[in-house]
Amino acid sequence: MLKAVFFDLDNTLLENDMGIFIPSFLETLAPRFAHIIPPETFKRWMLRSVHQMIVDIDPRSTNREVFVRDMVMRSGYSWTVLGPIFERFYAEDYTGLESLSRPIALAPKVVEAALERGLIVAIATNPIFPLGATWERIRWARLDGLPFALVTSYDDMHFTKPHPEYFLEVAERLGQEPADCLMVGDDPANDLPALEAGLPTFLVTDHMDRKKRATHSPTLAGSLSELHRLLKDFSRLAEL
Repeated sequence: MLKAVFFDLDNTLLENDMGIFIPSFLETLAPRFAHIIPPETFKRWMLRSVHQMIVDIDPRSTNREVFVRDMVMRSGYSWTVLGPIFERFYAEDYTGLESLSRPIALAPKVVEAALERGLIVAIATNPIFPLGATWERIRWARLDGLPFALVTSYDDMHFTKPHPEYFLEVAERLGQEPADCLMVGDDPANDLPALEAGLPTFLVTDHMDRKKRATHSPTLAGSLSELHRLLKDFSRLAEL
C-alpha cells in the first residue's frame, strides 16, 4: 500500500539542467579559493571529491565527512581553512545561480496532491549538497512552504544515488517499508535503481535526458501532469 512519495528535485520539480548548473556552480565557486588554489586545479579536485562521495558506500561516514576528508587530502589545507570559504560561497554567491533554473508551475500542485492523500512526502534529491543549498533550490521551485517530512542532503545521508542503499536509508528514516514508497524522478540512471531497493518508481519524462540509457524499466512513466492526475484519482497508485 502506498504510504510515501520520494520526489527528486532537479528536472523533476524544478527545471534545472545539471549539465549547465554544475559547470556554472564551479565557475562561481572556484574564484573563492583562488588565493590558495588555482581555479582549474580547484575545479578538478572538487569534481574528484564529489565523485568520491558518490562511490563511497561506507555506512559509518556521512557524505559530508567523505567529501571533507577527500578535499583536505587533495588540497593539503585543513577544513578550518576550507570550510569557511565554502560557507561564504553558499551564503553570498549560491543564490545567484537561481537564474539557471525555472520553476515548474505544476510542481507545487503535484506535491500538494500527494499531501492531500495523506502521503508522507520527501525531497529525495541526490545528497551531494549541504542542506541549506538544497532548501535554496526548493525555494527556486516555489516549494519552500510545504511540509516535507525529509529533505536529503550531504550533511546526514550516508549514500548517494544510484546506490540502492540511498533509497533504503530514506525509507528507514521515514519509518516506511520500501515497497510502500514511490520514487518519482526524471533520471533513469539515478532514480530507477530504487527498484533494486524494492521501491516502485514513476519516471517523469518532461525534462528527462533521453540520451541516458536506462538499466531498469520504471513501474510507471509519464509527464508530471499525468502523475498529478494519478494522485488525484489515486486508484492506480493505491494498488502499488
